[in-house]
Amino acid sequence: MDALTTAFYWLDYAAVAVFAATGALAAAHRKHDIITFCFFAAITGVGGGTLRDLLIGAPVFWVSRPGYIVVSLVAALIVWLMGRRGWRFRALLWLDALGLAAYAVVGTAKALNLGVPAVSAVIMGVLTTTFGGIIRDVLAGEPNLLLRREIYVTAALLGAIVFAGLQGLGLTFWPSAVAAFIAAFGLRAAAIRFNLALPGFPGSKSPVE
Repeated sequence: MDALTTAFYWLDYAAVAVFAATGALAAAHRKHDIITFCFFAAITGVGGGTLRDLLIGAPVFWVSRPGYIVVSLVAALIVWLMGRRGWRFRALLWLDALGLAAYAVVGTAKALNLGVPAVSAVIMGVLTTTFGGIIRDVLAGEPNLLLRREIYVTAALLGAIVFAGLQGLGLTFWPSAVAAFIAAFGLRAAAIRFNLALPGFPGSKSPVE
């Protein structure tokens, strides 16, 4: 593999590991057993990428590379071994923000590399980023991230647009990826730190982002 392919490979694994950890942390919040930890981790880690690959007609990435599942299970085991920690549920938000930023780049880049048009590639980046978290929240009985006003999907959308836009302007992978990562993570981090949210529909008590 060339340097770019190698870097992309490891970025993809890192994003899966981070999202898998958020799945395990959600299981910890509900005091589930180790099997459920592993299930939550795996489905959160690979859920978004699976949907992306099915939609763009690519081989589902983890089927031929089971290392992604192994990474998810290792993340679940690490969270399990951490035991009860007062800070770990706050860590869920920040791990999720890191995974969001990385997956916005990975999902958009893979779609572009397979010849998907830029607009559709941006959508694939957002789906890659958010779908695993949607499944995690549904399984954990948490409020679905799509039904919360907090800035989440918007941050993924920003990262995907920045990456696709810079690639369209002719920038190489790394400048585009770093700028997109910073944009997505920066917006999500600001939302967490300052409790930012998009304005809701006038008169609505439970607006949707």
